[in-house]
Amino acid sequence: MWPYLDKAICKTAKNTAKPIIAEQTAKYNIESVEFETLTLGSLPPTLQGMKVYLTDEKELIMEPSIKWAANPNITVVVKAYGLKATVQAVDLQVFAAPRITLKPLVPSFPCFAKIFVSLMEKPHVDFGLKLLGADLMSIPGLYRFVQDIIKDQVASMYLWPKTHEVQILDPTKAMQRPVGILHVKVLRAVKLRKKDLLGASDPYVKLKLTESKLPSKKTTVKHKNLNPEWNQEFTMVIKDLESQVLELSVYDWEQIGKHEKMGMNVVPMKELTPDEPKVLTLTLLKSMDPNDVSNDKERGQIMVELTYKPFKEDDLTKDFQESGTVQKAPEGTPPGGGVLVVIVHEAQDVEGKHHTNPYARIIFRGEERKTKHIKKNRDPRWEEEFLFMLDEPPVNDRLHAEVLSTSSRIGLLHPKESLGYVDISLSDVVSNKRINEKFHLIDSKNGRIQIELEWREAS
Repeated sequence: MWPYLDKAICKTAKNTAKPIIAEQTAKYNIESVEFETLTLGSLPPTLQGMKVYLTDEKELIMEPSIKWAANPNITVVVKAYGLKATVQAVDLQVFAAPRITLKPLVPSFPCFAKIFVSLMEKPHVDFGLKLLGADLMSIPGLYRFVQDIIKDQVASMYLWPKTHEVQILDPTKAMQRPVGILHVKVLRAVKLRKKDLLGASDPYVKLKLTESKLPSKKTTVKHKNLNPEWNQEFTMVIKDLESQVLELSVYDWEQIGKHEKMGMNVVPMKELTPDEPKVLTLTLLKSMDPNDVSNDKERGQIMVELTYKPFKEDDLTKDFQESGTVQKAPEGTPPGGGVLVVIVHEAQDVEGKHHTNPYARIIFRGEERKTKHIKKNRDPRWEEEFLFMLDEPPVNDRLHAEVLSTSSRIGLLHPKESLGYVDISLSDVVSNKRINEKFHLIDSKNGRIQIELEWREAS
């Protein structure tokens, strides 16, 4: 990477230096100062060591020790009072201790949204300057004067706690936090196309939000009916209003064999106005391909009512990412429904008597969710998110979290065993909107599990 970084750094240095040089030349009546050559040489900086700090927040803090003994070719031409002087920098050495913070950590590549860089202390900078073959730094006092100016200039830019921030990803899309709830009411369908040779079809509707890992929702089956009425209501969590689309597909139920699709259509979420019910009559198509000639055939229509209910935080991304907290709803807001977000981060020091292939199981109000299994690991990291949609805040509820291990070895007397559990009261989550803690596991010697909980109210 160094040859490419060399060119990029030199280009940035030139652009940064231009206004500074312009200010100084005017001040001292200097005609011009130009880089004749500017390259940092073939020797890249080296890492002499690295400190890494772990926190309970979604961030990675690194403090590398950087040493750079460079062989640069930096030549500057100065013109003043009709004279020309060529100055060359030689024997450059830099020792620096930056702090690099990657945050927030997100489940989208490259897995962090921003980089924050600062210097923990003034860097040590050593170099020589040559003028027309002579050593300019041999002039008494000049070496220390020039070196201190350069160090102070560098340090003033990035000395901790002042930081240089570089955004890598849009935090909103990177975190993919829920932005609201979609209420869907499937009303009816009319003039459905007959699929069965004998008798009418048995239609039902399947609903799916794109970019969602949650299973599809389904209506009941209306037997032998080409003009069915359902009037069934569903709720779904929206994570990205701009990109997500609701897919509605009508199927012909079959007791034996594959259920045949009768038609489909989609509704982009960005077409919905917050808090305004919208009744749509959608023409059923074979596919969403505009060039599919089969779409010309009559397949019937479906009527639905959609309402988008956004969550209360108007500026979730900035406040959540930077402070790690979620804004509270305005005072006087009546209690209502919302989404309980459960993020199972990791477990530590879990160990089974017969095997340690841990996975986490979450049970809330009778609903069970599981993380993936990780083989032979006492410190598993899952980073999996689960959503529970509720009609009221879970002020009196408890969440059961358990770490279990399973083994597929044949003949094992204990193929499944518990590595520890914890029951978490959710009253603090409702009042504080968010907690992120490590809980000690009951029935485990030293085991702990880190779980983040967030309560998101609908407006």
